Amino acid sequence: MTAASPKPRVSRRIGAIAPSATLAVDAKAKALKAQGEPVIGFGAGEPDFPTPEAIVEAAVEACRNPANHRYTPAAGLPELQAAIATKTARDSGFEVAPSQVLVTNGGKHAIYNTFATLLDPGDEVLVPAPYWTTYPESIALAGGRTVELATHEANGFRVTIEQLDAAVTPATKALLFVSPSNPTGAVYPRDEVEAIGRWAVERGIWVVTDEIYEHLTFGGHEFFSMPTLVPELADTCVVVNGVAKTYAMTGWRVGWMIGPPDVIKAASNLQSHATSNVSNVAQRAALAAVAGDLTAVEMMRSAFDRRRRIIHSMLSDIPGVTCMEPQGAFYAFPNMAGLLGRDLRGRRAGTTLELADLVLEEAKVAFVPGEAFGAPGYARFSFALADDDMIEGVRRIADLVAES
Repeated sequence: MTAASPKPRVSRRIGAIAPSATLAVDAKAKALKAQGEPVIGFGAGEPDFPTPEAIVEAAVEACRNPANHRYTPAAGLPELQAAIATKTARDSGFEVAPSQVLVTNGGKHAIYNTFATLLDPGDEVLVPAPYWTTYPESIALAGGRTVELATHEANGFRVTIEQLDAAVTPATKALLFVSPSNPTGAVYPRDEVEAIGRWAVERGIWVVTDEIYEHLTFGGHEFFSMPTLVPELADTCVVVNGVAKTYAMTGWRVGWMIGPPDVIKAASNLQSHATSNVSNVAQRAALAAVAGDLTAVEMMRSAFDRRRRIIHSMLSDIPGVTCMEPQGAFYAFPNMAGLLGRDLRGRRAGTTLELADLVLEEAKVAFVPGEAFGAPGYARFSFALADDDMIEGVRRIADLVAES
């Protein structure tokens, strides 16, 4: 008898997933810190502020209530679904029923659920690049194919209607739209958001719009929700959001997706088998967050506004580096191509991947290379860290470059 060929230990589908580059950079920086190295990390996209006290107290109280020790509806606590619907109308003008809200284990889970629910194998999703690292992986896991549309610093990292027209095919199922953007910090003006929404409606293409940074815009730039500007889009649009960035709740893992009833019902069925309900204590904390005012949010936004101006100025002063001033979120996205091939303490980097390793080892500063976002030559610097650390970190890079 001929021995059967050994089967792969890990499925091809899961084995093909790339690890999160942003979390990998953060983990490497934390490991070096644990060894006593004075590392400053610009990698992780999470506010450095504690969760507001009223939200924490709501969670403490929830722990004491036995009702929160049991299963609840897979789609979310009805009170939280209703509060999210109210908050969405308040903050973006998009009115939905509570039944159109699915509460998920963070924004990543909402994105995974969305693409798993919308896509069949071979469906294409138009994804403007640079993009957040998780989007293509979630699309691939659903059997879809990412079609990258390159945007550039010269046009503010915003995709154009002409690019969309050139990329659409009979296999195009959806467009991913993100404003404010991770990683570029770009914010689309109202007329462009509306034009893209109308373009999608005319072609019968779904829009998945990630609004997680809706409250973090600066310098006169404003957030606009696409289905609010283009009401006809509502039946072919999924909105993804969560409490992580606005309320400094990254570790609480509460996000949501909002969409047409049939899509939300299908996604709820998926979630009922994958995770069931989100932690009830975390949901109670999220309820306190979305039902409360935005006072703490404004305090954090003010700090981010100050930091973005500082980091933009400092990065722009480094010879060989150019940087668009961040318009939203909490990321600077400098072009580091001018540092490639240069002698830096006797070493040369040919890519921003290599440059990130060089800077981490020589200057003890961690940033995420642009390759992680489909943008070689660039780098993402989160300015969601203390002012002194941020200033010291960029100064170390500037000193490293000045030595060459």
